[in-house]
Amino acid sequence: MTAVYWIWSATLTIITFVVVPLAVHLLHRTLKATRAIERYARESLTAGVGIATNTSAIPALEQTLATAGSLAEASKLLRARAEEIGGVAVDVAASR
Repeated sequence: MTAVYWIWSATLTIITFVVVPLAVHLLHRTLKATRAIERYARESLTAGVGIATNTSAIPALEQTLATAGSLAEASKLLRARAEEIGGVAVDVAASR
């Protein structure tokens, strides 16, 4: 029976001085990694909110571009009319 007690005490010693410290070390590394992931996720959330805020004006810019296109066409028509009026004015001035 002394061999049984010797094996039992050797097993308890190995568990106490090897397995438990190793488990504590691995759990500590896991906790550090978890905290780092949480910190990175928090930073990503802040960056994502900033991006969403900065890109919220894109629909307004698209509307501005659509309006600018119609303004460009209107200015071309006005220029053509102004050239016609200028031509008539030159003809009237030349006839006097």
